Amino acid sequence: MTVSARFDARVDARDDVTVDPREEAFRAGAGLALSVVRDNASIRVMADGEALLSFRFDGERGVLTVSSDPGDPRQMGSALSAAAEASFAWHPSLERLVLDLGERPAAASELARDGLVVMVDGTPVLLPEMLMQRRESWLTDAARPPFPLSYVMTDGKRHPRRPPKPVGRVYGRFIPWLSEVVSFRVVDVERDLALVHRWLNDPRVDAFWNEAGDLDKHRQYLSKILADPHMLPLIGCFGDRPFGYFELYWAKENRIAPFYDAGDHDRGWHVIVGEDAFRGREFITAWLPSLMHYMFLDDPRTMRIVGEPAAAHVQQLRNLDRAGFAQIKTFDFPHKRATLVMLLRERFFGDRLWQPAAKAAVLETQR
Repeated sequence: MTVSARFDARVDARDDVTVDPREEAFRAGAGLALSVVRDNASIRVMADGEALLSFRFDGERGVLTVSSDPGDPRQMGSALSAAAEASFAWHPSLERLVLDLGERPAAASELARDGLVVMVDGTPVLLPEMLMQRRESWLTDAARPPFPLSYVMTDGKRHPRRPPKPVGRVYGRFIPWLSEVVSFRVVDVERDLALVHRWLNDPRVDAFWNEAGDLDKHRQYLSKILADPHMLPLIGCFGDRPFGYFELYWAKENRIAPFYDAGDHDRGWHVIVGEDAFRGREFITAWLPSLMHYMFLDDPRTMRIVGEPAAAHVQQLRNLDRAGFAQIKTFDFPHKRATLVMLLRERFFGDRLWQPAAKAAVLETQR
């Protein structure tokens, strides 16, 4: 569901440094406002064309050394997070990065309090499975705390009260093998009706979804999903180009709940990849783990993501297996025989499933 290089020498960043367009840039940070640039000798974190912080990277020893002094100490965390995300993406075999703060050892305790590093024998260490759970780097509304726990009843099912629906873009992540950003935004009926209408009327999609119809039917369909507290409809985009429709759901009050012991914050999903140009391995290895990443970040209490693809859809099940989903059992819905699949939070982050694995295939529709 990969890339490698080595940097040894030291290059100090200056306030007036500019980015050479030939250098390789990795977009990161809140709102993807930072660029991480590597050249022959250094890694620099840039904002608005100026260097915030520079590092030396020693690939053999797995050490990231701060080689410039941030003008604002508050920038250390965001710049370090961006540099580490890029470094782990460029060097996927790295299990961890030792952080050398040079003459700034006092910064380690603050970074540890924020969960950006852990202290191992007195040395700050960056772990990718912790780094990728820092919500501010990918969520639009990262400052929003988890919704307070309060139980309600819906159709005889007791479940947590769900938070109000977000509006607009909710997630964005830079994909280095595409040099593009994948993002998800909440459906806007007026903006997205024609697009979803076209996708739902695609015979290939209708074979799984059975929702073909006219514009009025699909307007009502999307409005109903938006009004349902347990559902969240999203449009996926590569750059500014929409490519797919996704329905996320809270499993506890979903039709899947009677078929397993659903947790309070388990989530599930359905998908349509509507555009032919965005089918294939290089795209599925971008949007699929990013969608899982969003669900795990949206509420840190989400420990499991489930799905219920058709049991006869062998290729789809094989693709989900490659993405880290375990097949739990086969069961009968009123409309299909399904396989319950499940992805654990611990496995997603522990096995670094946000990065491509070998021989990923195509998952175009699931419902």
